[in-house]
Formats: sequence, C-alpha cells, structure tokens
Amino acid sequence: MFEHAYSAGTLQRQCSGTGDGRPSPRAPLGVALTCVLALALVWVVVNQVPAVHYRDADTLYRFTLLSRPRLDEAMNFLLHLLDPLQFVLWGTALVALALARSRPRVAVAMVAVMSLAPLTAETLKPLLAEPHDVVGGVFVGPASWPSGHATAALSLVLAALLACPSRLRPLVAGVGAAFVLAVGCSLLVLHWHMPSDVLGGYLVATCWAALAVAALRASERRWPTSHPL
Repeated sequence: MFEHAYSAGTLQRQCSGTGDGRPSPRAPLGVALTCVLALALVWVVVNQVPAVHYRDADTLYRFTLLSRPRLDEAMNFLLHLLDPLQFVLWGTALVALALARSRPRVAVAMVAVMSLAPLTAETLKPLLAEPHDVVGGVFVGPASWPSGHATAALSLVLAALLACPSRLRPLVAGVGAAFVLAVGCSLLVLHWHMPSDVLGGYLVATCWAALAVAALRASERRWPTSHPL
C-alpha cells in the first residue's frame, strides 16, 4: 500500500517529466512537430484537392464582400503596422522588456522567433508557389503561401507572451488574439492573401515559438535559473 502512495510533489515531478518540477521540452516539441505536419497537410490538400482549392478562393471572395472605404482604410493602417521597420521596432521593444526583467535567454528566444518565422514564410513562398482559382474577379498571385503578415503578427504576440510577467499573460493573450484575428481578416477583406495563406502563416509562427519554448525548457534543465519559464 505504502509503495503506491505518492505525495503531491512527487506527482507534479512525474507529470512534468523532471526530477525537480521543471517543465519538460517534450510538449512544445510535440506542438512544433504537429505544426510541421499541419503545414504539409494544408498545402497538399488546398493545392491538390480541386474542391478545396476552389473553396479557398470562394471563401476569399466572400470576405472581400465586406469591403467598405472606411473599413479598408482602417485595415490598411493595421497591416502597415507590420511593415519591416515597424516590425523591428515592436520586436526591439519586446526584447528590451525581457532584458529589463533579467531574462536574457527569453530575449534570445524571442529574437529567434521574430527572425526565423518571417524568414521561413518568405522562403517558402517562391518554393511552394501555386496558381489560385479566381472567384468573382478576385485575384491573388501564386507566390503567397504562407502569409508573411500573418506570420509576423502571431510572432509578435507569442514573443510578447514570453516577455511579459505571468500574471499579465491572460490579458496579453486576449489582446493578442484579437490583433491576430484582425490582421487575418484584413488580409482577406483586402485580398492580399488566400485563407490558406493566413492559416499557413499562423502555423509557421506557432512552430517556431514552440521550438523556442522547448529550447528554453531544455536550457533551464541544463543550467537552472531562479526564473524558470
């Protein structure tokens, strides 16, 4: 009986996968692998299944019907917040926040996410370019998957979640989710990207963020600090 009795601390250590209660990198690595598989699945299904290929274009057309002059102006403003210079400024501010909180490892991880995720999106576009169907005269060029703007938006939000104090993460997550959703909808209403492009961008950003968290957890196990992630 006694050999099967476990304290709450023992259970926590077993669930975390470490002997000292520090989180294991296995879960974020699993998320990253899932994102890679999802990216491959999305590209294959959207480009190789005619019905889905058409539905992608039809969904885009339906979003463009929401276009209005004042709404378009606001959406253009939102998307231009992610222009390269502005993106660098937002990213620099977030890295400065992490450094101010004495989180140098987190700062390095954030730089990796905000650099490698957009770079991945821009690299994949010409390599995986495929012509899209045209519905209602709405046209998007072939080299559009995955969306760089969607990737950049989610990369910033995920970096912000790494940088901010844990007590503020629910608030940052809520505001960030609204921002990412608004960017995605803007890309569709203004027909800058296909729906599958936006989804692909989200997956790319999530994949790199998950790898960053895995690296942070692995480094924490190897070189423990007083501020575990």
